[in-house]
Amino acid sequence: MKKATWLVPTIYILFLMLPIYWLLNMSFKTTNEILGAFTLWPQDFTFENYMTIFTDPTWYNGYLHSLNYVVINTVISVSAALPAAYAFSRYSFLGDKHLFFWLLTNRMAPPAVFALPFFQLYSAANLFDTPIAVALAHCLFNIPLAVWILEGFMSGVPKELDETAYVDGYSFPRFFVKIFIPTIAAGIGVAAFFCFMFSWVELLLAKTLTSVAAKPIAATMTRTASTSGYELGLLAAAGALTIIPGAFVIYFVRNHIAKGFALGRV
Repeated sequence: MKKATWLVPTIYILFLMLPIYWLLNMSFKTTNEILGAFTLWPQDFTFENYMTIFTDPTWYNGYLHSLNYVVINTVISVSAALPAAYAFSRYSFLGDKHLFFWLLTNRMAPPAVFALPFFQLYSAANLFDTPIAVALAHCLFNIPLAVWILEGFMSGVPKELDETAYVDGYSFPRFFVKIFIPTIAAGIGVAAFFCFMFSWVELLLAKTLTSVAAKPIAATMTRTASTSGYELGLLAAAGALTIIPGAFVIYFVRNHIAKGFALGRV
């Protein structure tokens, strides 16, 4: 019985790690080796795929552009969601539940619905092919998600905390920054994590709203076809590198995420 307690989780973790291992395995192979034979490890180990990514401006600029708009979007989404979530958690007003539901319906729509309107809007505003265009487009989906998550955390904080702070002479901005935000730090970490991950993996809007100057890595990966086919080793190396930002985010907010899944609305 004791053996099963660690054997089953170990097998499950190995099963989950298998695609990642295979991606890394392919990234150190040439495309000819990938197509030629089924091997559990590279027979002709090569760093050529990674060297191409780090030396070709098209590739490493794609990573920088992606990180740029993802960070901008996360900051804007969480910053805008904090006061909105506070209002929903602390005040009752006419149509509050309907407004909250309407806000969430924006998150339910597929990105393809907004691709053409966003393209025309940002082209007219001279924002096409800029990181801010993708960041603002992703806000349509991330702000409702962040509001929903943060409202659950804020509703769990007693209103007596607000009243005590006012009695002690705190202004609202000082109370909100010094007392309230640290109280819901776990919720902010969870909201930032989901905003970051959605913006990082979203492809359609990022590809539609950029062309050259702000082309993200996801769009670059879709243009690796040549006369001989897709460069599978290069694609695998790029895919392996795209895992790193998400892993860093999870590492730094892991404690907040654990508390968020236990306490918040996730």
